[in-house]
Amino acid sequence: MTNPLLAPTKLLDFNAAPIAHLIESRSWRDLSEYDRIGAAYDFVRNEIAFGYNRADDIPASEVLSDGYGQCNTKGTLLMALLRGVGVRCRLHGFTIHKGLQRGVVPELVYPLAPEEILHSWVEIEFQGAWINLEGFILDDAFLEVLQRSFSDTDSVCGYGAGTDCLGAPPVAWNGEDTYIQKTGIVQDFGVYDTPDAFYLSHKQSFGRLRGALYRHIIRHWMNARVRGFRSGRLKTDRRATHAHEEPANAA
Repeated sequence: MTNPLLAPTKLLDFNAAPIAHLIESRSWRDLSEYDRIGAAYDFVRNEIAFGYNRADDIPASEVLSDGYGQCNTKGTLLMALLRGVGVRCRLHGFTIHKGLQRGVVPELVYPLAPEEILHSWVEIEFQGAWINLEGFILDDAFLEVLQRSFSDTDSVCGYGAGTDCLGAPPVAWNGEDTYIQKTGIVQDFGVYDTPDAFYLSHKQSFGRLRGALYRHIIRHWMNARVRGFRSGRLKTDRRATHAHEEPANAA
C-alpha cells in the first residue's frame, strides 16, 4: 500500500512525463536523502523563477511548464519532486497580509487586492523531524536585487518577502527550516496531506470579476513588474520597509 505522504495526486503529478524525465535526467534518486531534498529544493528555488501563475490549484507539471511560480504553485512542484524521489512531505496552509505583495502588485490595483492572500509552505519528514520549507519562493537573482535595494534595513514586507533578516534570510537548504515570508502570516489553517485537499477547503477570495481580471490582465502586469525589478529597471517602493497593518479579523 502506498504511503499517503508519498502518493501522486491530481496536483502532485510526478508521474507525468516532464517531471519523471526531469527526475531521471538529473539522477536525483541516486543521491542521499539530504542531497535529494537539496536538489529538488534548489531546482524549485532557482530554476523556477518567482512569478504568478493563472491559479493556485494547478498541477505540478503545469508549474514546471510555466517555468515560474509563487509560494503555492512552487510548493506544489516541490512536493511533487520530493515525493517523486521518495521524500515524505505535506502542506501547511496559511494566509499572509497583502502588504507582502506591495511593489509587485501595481499601485493602481493594490487597493482591490484581498486583505489576506492564500499562502502555504512545504513540510518534509527528515531524520525523524518535520522541517518547514518556505525559502524557495524567491529566486536568488530576485532576492539579490531586493537585498541591494533595501540594504539599509533587515525588515521588509513587500516584493514577495516578509522577513526581519533580509541581509541573510534562511533560504538555503541545510537540513533546517527555511523562510522568506514568515513575518507576514495572519491565519494558520494547519496541515494537509496534499495541496488537493487544501484547495478543496480554501480558495483565494478574489470574487468573479477580480478573479478574471487577475488571470487575464493583472498577473501578467505583476510578472512584468517582477521581471523589471529582477533586472533593476523598476523603481523601489520604500513603503515595503514599513510594518503592515493587521486586518481587523487577524488572530
